Amino acid sequence: MHNPWPFDQPRNCGVVTLRQIMEDGVAVLLVTHDEDDHGWQFLDGSENLDPADARHVCLEHVVNTDPTLYEVADIAPGWIAWRETPSDPWVREPRPADWGEGV
Repeated sequence: MHNPWPFDQPRNCGVVTLRQIMEDGVAVLLVTHDEDDHGWQFLDGSENLDPADARHVCLEHVVNTDPTLYEVADIAPGWIAWRETPSDPWVREPRPADWGEGV
């Protein structure tokens, strides 16, 4: 167990992820940390997401599925972290200004 808890939200905070990650073992390849409410999203990097696949789970639950997510616990609100494959290092950058346009 990692102590102290490294995220800026409590372990039982609700976060957004995908059915494919929680139920099918698909890797998290994109993490977003919202600037406005400090919310977190753990996604698979797909561009065409089906809203029916969205899942609202506890932060600790999604992190327990992939301990490498502890590595991105320090990304600032308004930033994203991504990687091409689960074995690649995380790349961190400010969330692009046009994020979500056309979705």
